[in-house]
Amino acid sequence: MNLSPLQKVRYEYKPKLPGMLRNGISEICVKDGAATESVADQDKIKALFPNTYGKNEITFVKGTNTSAAKKQVVGVILSGGQAPGGHNVICGLYDALKATDKNNVLLGFKGGPDGLLKDDYVEFDDAFIDAYRNTGGFDIIGSGRTKLETKEQFDIVAANAKKNGLTAIVIIGGDDSNTNAATLAEYMAANNTGVQVIGCPKTIDGDLKNEDIEASFGFDTATKTYSELIGNIERDANSAKKYWHFIKVMGRSASHVALECALETQPNICLIGEEVAAKKMSLAAITNYIADSVEKRGNNGENFGVAIIPEGIVEFVPEFSKLIAEINELLAGNKTEQFNALPDWNAKYDFIKNGLSSESFAVFDILPQFVQQQLFLERDPHGNVQVSLIESEKLFSEMVKSELKKRKEAGTYKGKFGAQHHFFGYEGRCAFPSNFDADYCYSLGYNAFMLIQYGYTGYLSKVSNISKPADEWVAGGMPITKMMNMERRNGEDKPVIRKALVELDGAPFKYFEAHREEWAVKTSFTYPGAIQYFGPSEVCDITTKTLALEKGVN
Repeated sequence: MNLSPLQKVRYEYKPKLPGMLRNGISEICVKDGAATESVADQDKIKALFPNTYGKNEITFVKGTNTSAAKKQVVGVILSGGQAPGGHNVICGLYDALKATDKNNVLLGFKGGPDGLLKDDYVEFDDAFIDAYRNTGGFDIIGSGRTKLETKEQFDIVAANAKKNGLTAIVIIGGDDSNTNAATLAEYMAANNTGVQVIGCPKTIDGDLKNEDIEASFGFDTATKTYSELIGNIERDANSAKKYWHFIKVMGRSASHVALECALETQPNICLIGEEVAAKKMSLAAITNYIADSVEKRGNNGENFGVAIIPEGIVEFVPEFSKLIAEINELLAGNKTEQFNALPDWNAKYDFIKNGLSSESFAVFDILPQFVQQQLFLERDPHGNVQVSLIESEKLFSEMVKSELKKRKEAGTYKGKFGAQHHFFGYEGRCAFPSNFDADYCYSLGYNAFMLIQYGYTGYLSKVSNISKPADEWVAGGMPITKMMNMERRNGEDKPVIRKALVELDGAPFKYFEAHREEWAVKTSFTYPGAIQYFGPSEVCDITTKTLALEKGVN
């Protein structure tokens, strides 16, 4: 295999562990914390998880290791979308397992949960693991999005676990994947299989966090990657001085990525979906907000700018959410086939007009035709509109263009408007992890094995105090059920991990809010540049602006 110079050097990087985990396996013991309860719907969650609910949070501290000695055979999967650092979780897990007993075994199940169901795995050894240290991607064993949620699936997983002598399974994933981990852990405990289940918090969207999980892994690297690209575009815009760049970034259910990129790069505009929902902003209100910035800058002779738009923004607009809900009903059952069989767009337009309420059709009718058509592209597995396919960056630039035309005719706008469009998504999911993510992920994996060794199940590997240097990080675990509530999914009430949205009274948003009026008019761009892997710690090991503001770190 041909290796780049950077890849060769990254293989040799030695991730930093929390101070306590550096003591050596024999000098790590457990300190019990308080008993836990779910974030909401306590009685319902407790009834669904009688064997794993209400357990104590725990912290690893210095002391004599009191865990029972036994051979461990651990299975690990990567679940859901890629996030930088996943390989290091597996490397940390492997190193801790082998440091405890060189006879311990780590099996990597291929293709995510499907690997557990199909019994498709590889046994890791030193050479295999060493080829993936500190690298991006999930290609070590691949990933998948199959949900583990039925008794039939659990029966198969349990049978395969027994066949391979598994003592534990580690699931590396986001909120849905760790919901599956909690459910699988409950099944394994209820059926006395002896198989423990541990989760690790992953998602570049940043929405798997709370007072215990300060950040999900991958968020740091992905937002730094996007911020580098946005900074490059800002510099180009300030050089050419003739385009407004509308940049969509990942984050369907929450706007953490957009907010962090705004804090890093200080664009003229950044939409925050949670604020749009709270203020019940219409498409027209958002359009006018962006157009106001374009007008003021244009009238000052600055016919350029940058607007950051979160991927799922339209779902936060009340009128658009209502429109999507009506479209989902309009095409329910076999009506999709009926719609697709219509001869041309005019016929489809009439079908839509007759099927929507007058309020929703009024919203539909102001949309550019390409967005109208994107609303009727291939449905998701549940028959719903695939919001991620809607080019919201083009939607808003077109609507701003129309609004500016009116303002020019009215004589208030004297500038020129030209737009460029970008979507940054896959560019950040498999980047070489930053030093922070390399360290954090390695620590999560190492810590996951300590939870296994001490007999815990249904726990999430937890490393906290991560706004400080790594030797001050605190390792431990928390019951996954602590993060759960009941939500309506596909017509049924389901236990799920509650997504963390941008807090409008939180320090990161408040900082953004305090500066955005100035950024909207003044060219205040900052250029973060590429991720730094070598050099002073204050350059290479810094965390995100979001985490620094949340923890009051200067």
